[in-house]
Amino acid sequence: MTKPPVLLGCGILQKEIEYLIKKNAWPLSTDFLAASLHVNFEKLASELQQGLIRHQDEEVIVFYGHCHPKMEHIVAVNCCHRTQAQNCVEMLLGPELFSEYLTQGAFFLLEDWVLNWDNVIIETFGNKPDITREIFQLSHRYFLGLRTPCSGDYTEAAEKISVAMGLPLRWLEVDLVQLESVLKRAIQHNQ
Repeated sequence: MTKPPVLLGCGILQKEIEYLIKKNAWPLSTDFLAASLHVNFEKLASELQQGLIRHQDEEVIVFYGHCHPKMEHIVAVNCCHRTQAQNCVEMLLGPELFSEYLTQGAFFLLEDWVLNWDNVIIETFGNKPDITREIFQLSHRYFLGLRTPCSGDYTEAAEKISVAMGLPLRWLEVDLVQLESVLKRAIQHNQ
């Protein structure tokens, strides 16, 4: 009996992915990495390489978008397949909706990012709230919190971020149809 493929990648949508695996009875095991790795290319490459080594005798589907400048090279060198999308938000919303909100100036918030905001922001920008606020205000018009059927209630934490960064907060209820489609294509490509 052969081992099921391993989905190795970002844990930002771990609850949603685990739900879809169970719902579809996909023969797929998972190895999720910290969602905060995308802000540190060196750590992301290192953790992903370590994961690929852990699963070197298995079929691997890499669950990442273009989160590292050498992502395609990492995937190709390790003879595995990657989910096809720019990033996890595009996987969740689909390319058209993702582009539409991005064009409107949205900065997307997902539960894990919000709950780990301080650690990620300090690692990225340092402990400089005024500079961080200015960067967000120059780059974005609003925060768009994405709620999936698997999300917990992170409203209060998102509202604190909104106030701290001086940007309004909007919400979007998101189903898992697009994410399910991305995962199905990746699994089919791997067969």
